[in-house]
Amino acid sequence: MNFNTKVIWITGASSGIGKALALALSQQDCHLILSSRRKEALEDVQNQCQHPEKVAILPFDLSDYEQMKPVVINAINIFGKIDILINNGGISQRSLVIDTDISVDEKLMAVDYLGPVALSKALLPHFIERQCGHFVTVTSLMGKFSSPYRSGYCGAKHALHGFFDALRLEHDKDNIKVTMICPGFVNTDVAKNALTGDGSQQNYQDEATENGLHVDEFAKRMLKAIDQEKFEAYIGKKEILGVYLKRFFPKILHWYVLRSAVR
Repeated sequence: MNFNTKVIWITGASSGIGKALALALSQQDCHLILSSRRKEALEDVQNQCQHPEKVAILPFDLSDYEQMKPVVINAINIFGKIDILINNGGISQRSLVIDTDISVDEKLMAVDYLGPVALSKALLPHFIERQCGHFVTVTSLMGKFSSPYRSGYCGAKHALHGFFDALRLEHDKDNIKVTMICPGFVNTDVAKNALTGDGSQQNYQDEATENGLHVDEFAKRMLKAIDQEKFEAYIGKKEILGVYLKRFFPKILHWYVLRSAVR
């Protein structure tokens, strides 16, 4: 994999997948822009990078999606260009439909869908002007099929696929690439930070996430998919089979998920 000379912007870079990507990419001759809401956590990641002088931080809130144009201007001004945007920031959910306040659905859509979409739309003119660019969006296997306790999360992740598939088609002529990364279970704090029905955090890890793919291994596979400019990549353990069951045997997937669904 060769990302030398590239400027790569990672959202959700203060922990989990975003942090692992930053640490892996910092070993190459590229420049990084790291974003999330938490400035101090970003500074900590920056200091852990192999070449911190090539890493900039740009804190902002994805849910503030109407303010993405000035964020993009600031990002471009740091190193003079952006080559790859990795839309990694997001939040998960653990609550039944009937127990979930609509405000939680609104927050999930703001952070997981409208934020990445607004950021990408604000950056798009820069990619068109340069006649190159690569949007990488971390969705989920839940963007391909659904599971109980994740209705709003699944809705947002499904929506990302619809939007970015259209963007890929519209801007193929501009040499703009789109890669959708669909993680299965990855051992991060995603379950701990997941929203419950009233909007509070779950604050505990679940067994499936705990036993998920190690985040460093996930980052390695993800960077390979980006380097190969794949349209979609499903990264995880046996749970990725759900994509194919959904396509060819949807009733079997329905039966399996009902009996194995975890919070």
